[in-house]
Amino acid sequence: MKANVGGIDKILRITVGALLIAATAAGMIGPWGWIGIVPLATGLINWCPLYPILGICTRRTDGSSERGVEQQG
Repeated sequence: MKANVGGIDKILRITVGALLIAATAAGMIGPWGWIGIVPLATGLINWCPLYPILGICTRRTDGSSERGVEQQG
């Protein structure tokens, strides 16, 4: 399992996940808000299972600023 989530992606996942969970726990939104566990977990472990399928990696691996689709080759 190679890390494929980084930078702003990680911050957004953790923030959105925590907000959804908090809103659900406070009764502001319905039980569907527990889905916030998914982005929270993927942000904390730096790995998204959907990214390899789509060929995406938002983590810098070679010091470049290029993000998006992973280079094949």
